[in-house]
Amino acid sequence: MPKKVLKNLSEIRRYFHTNADPVYFVSATNFNLLGLDEWVKNFKYICYMDCFDGRHPNVLVPSELPHDEFQSIEDINNYLLQHKEVRDYIKARGGKPKFVFLMFDEKTEELVEELGGELWFPKAELRTRMDNKIETVRVGNKAGVPSVPNTLSEVESYKHLKEICQKADLGNDLVLQSAFGDSGHTTFFVKSEADFRKHEHEIVGEGEIKIMKRIDCRGSAIEACATSQGTIVGPLMTELVGFNELTPYRGGWCGNEIFATAFPPKTRERARELTFKFGEQLRKEGYRGYFELDFLIDKKTGEIWLGELNPRITGASSMTNHAAFAHADAPLFLFHLLEFSKKPFKLDVGELNDRWADPNMIDSWSQMVIKHTDDTVDIVTSAPQSGIYRMQPDGQVVFDRFDYHRRAVESEDEAFFLRISNVGDYRYEGADLGILVTRGRSMTKGFQLTEKSKRWIDGIKSAYAASPLPSAEAFEDPAFKIM
Repeated sequence: MPKKVLKNLSEIRRYFHTNADPVYFVSATNFNLLGLDEWVKNFKYICYMDCFDGRHPNVLVPSELPHDEFQSIEDINNYLLQHKEVRDYIKARGGKPKFVFLMFDEKTEELVEELGGELWFPKAELRTRMDNKIETVRVGNKAGVPSVPNTLSEVESYKHLKEICQKADLGNDLVLQSAFGDSGHTTFFVKSEADFRKHEHEIVGEGEIKIMKRIDCRGSAIEACATSQGTIVGPLMTELVGFNELTPYRGGWCGNEIFATAFPPKTRERARELTFKFGEQLRKEGYRGYFELDFLIDKKTGEIWLGELNPRITGASSMTNHAAFAHADAPLFLFHLLEFSKKPFKLDVGELNDRWADPNMIDSWSQMVIKHTDDTVDIVTSAPQSGIYRMQPDGQVVFDRFDYHRRAVESEDEAFFLRISNVGDYRYEGADLGILVTRGRSMTKGFQLTEKSKRWIDGIKSAYAASPLPSAEAFEDPAFKIM
């Protein structure tokens, strides 16, 4: 008997509300897909960090076992999938398990197969190829989505770099990016030989480098999902980038705002159009499912340039999947699950995209990813719990009540905090302390942190206490992001 075709959003929502097979999001924390368990029956989180102190009903955090030092989030996921408590849990729940990840590699794919499950993302090999910043430029060019004036080349020396830039007419004020790497870690601003020398070991011998003309721009992010019915496009978000209060990394991502009118209508429309075109090209490349694009918006001309592609869910996914349009229709990630479920469906993607472009479908939220910004290393002895915090009239930030729903935030004087660094963890420069989600904007019209945002950051940071490392204890900065 042919499978029944889902014909509208109501049927799609009902399909997931009655979902029989278990779906697992395996990651360091459940932040990226927080709340999805309320849309998909049998959706569970398997996490390394217990952000909710055991109080989230759908989060499993296995007891800590000895393990090699994690070098990446893929290592964390592979550790979790080999953990006996996790394997017993998956086996006991039965069904044919489906798995989604923030990051995964070929070893993850093998472990999923061992567990008799399915990995609901494109193969790691394809995802890695798409994640290559050099490849992103080429895919964008094919799609008609322009990148900032650039050239792609290996770099042998500063003299060689100058020759390349002269030939490509890029000037002397440059931004260099290597093929892979976390935001802020592999983006280098080079205006002089001294700047080049500082990062030479990360540029020379690293293969093709993206060499861009530096522009004065706003950062923005937009998420989408490439489905069999076309590319579904979420709203354009602002990006918080490089704020000293939040991150020690110059150019490092440190949050987002979702705010309907943060950019002019023409900018929003153009960004959505380019995202759709990029998604359609990804489909031709064989990629399906969730992805995110960073766009750089020139402050003077308003031109929009492709920054980078993240072929996965991202740190901004929580913003996309909790906006008003997501509650009115369905979270964007639900369409990713639908695409991989093999359930046939028909959807008027154009009509959905038009509706999601309506500013009335978007409410205003901000998230700030708070890192330890001092060049110090110590051990956390006291950490604020996850939940709802309140800012008092004098600016003091106090814990108000436990919750794991960010929508429980009632006003701009409240915020949802998800703790990452906990008691016993190392606190080092760049360590993620937690994520603060507030209603309203965290930046001014001029894209600077508001005074209220700074008070929120100070309030959360001051809720941490730490003690110095014993003098004989060595420490190596893991230097990878977990979101």
